[in-house]
Amino acid sequence: MSAFPRGEYMGRLARVKRAMAEAGIETLVVADPASMNYLTGYDGWSFYVHQFVVVTDDREEPLWVGRAMDAPGAALTTFLNDESIVPYPETYVDSPERHPASFLAEELIRRGRGRKPVGVELDSWYYTAKTHAELVRGLPDACFADATRLVAWARIVKSPAEIAMMRGAAAIVSRAMAAGMEAVAPGVRENDAVAAIMAAQIGGTADFWGDYPAALPSVPTGAKSAAPHLTWSGDRYQADTVGYLELGGCHNRYHAALARTVYFGRPPEALRRFSGVVEEGLDTALGAARAGVTCEEVEAAWRRVIARAGYEKASRIGYSIGLNYPPDWGERTASLRQGDRTVLRPDMCFHMILGMWQDDWGFELSETFRVTEAGAPEILTDFPRTLVVKD
Repeated sequence: MSAFPRGEYMGRLARVKRAMAEAGIETLVVADPASMNYLTGYDGWSFYVHQFVVVTDDREEPLWVGRAMDAPGAALTTFLNDESIVPYPETYVDSPERHPASFLAEELIRRGRGRKPVGVELDSWYYTAKTHAELVRGLPDACFADATRLVAWARIVKSPAEIAMMRGAAAIVSRAMAAGMEAVAPGVRENDAVAAIMAAQIGGTADFWGDYPAALPSVPTGAKSAAPHLTWSGDRYQADTVGYLELGGCHNRYHAALARTVYFGRPPEALRRFSGVVEEGLDTALGAARAGVTCEEVEAAWRRVIARAGYEKASRIGYSIGLNYPPDWGERTASLRQGDRTVLRPDMCFHMILGMWQDDWGFELSETFRVTEAGAPEILTDFPRTLVVKD
């Protein structure tokens, strides 16, 4: 029941094993659920307990190591054989005496990996300080290396099968944006608008079922729109205010994101001009996002447009996007910003988001796109880019 055929996973493992060899890592331990899914297909809401996937240079398949009650889920969602699924007993769950990392260490020693160089995801939300301490204590003869981004960088170029998932996610978020813009209006509570949005996110389309996105809808208006990343409340939308919707669509854990801005009433002329500048900047930056250019060159194209109009933006304008779990749909690798010299390659996917947050209001416009083999990128999301006006 894994989302892809075995051959897809074996190709991914081959890339990861090459990266391990280049880094001098013989055993790779990943705890990030996106890394686990990418390497095995494992998918479940079990990341609230400790779980791992282990890749070694002496086995074709990786090992899934997790809670015993989640082993049936591993059998159902991964391509792994039974012998590659290693459950730990319930006595290791939320125990002050036992830790799953100690079980993992014992398993690695039993398999002759106790003296091998080990790579771990030190900067993953799911690989805790306690996990690392217990793994180091349990493997006193191993040397450890930070492999936080090793799998993430392997994920950045998508396969044709993954691109199909991304297109599905984009269709879902485009539909969710239409539902959200229909739902928001003066007098409507934010949470009621979010209910309509999430129904569209989960309902998906006729061809693509909706998975839960890695981040929740952002739907602020008025002064709250100046503060990105706020969640909704029961506040009602007010007339003569600006707001935006930043949403994600997800299919089989693959994401596309989309942001649009709305004004309730007759927009001030200054806002219309501002919207036009940001839209021009988006068009220009997307036109620059071609295979062979760097991330910072894409950002520079945007910056030149807004600088002519007297604006500036300190934060990045985008990031790689794809397979992920809460709390983030970004891949935490390449960013569209000054100083990032990552070269764009065909089938990389990015969320280009132009968030312009002022003192007491904010504005967002975004697209999710795929870098193509030649020429302009493929825009995966589909919703009009102009300022939405609801009188």
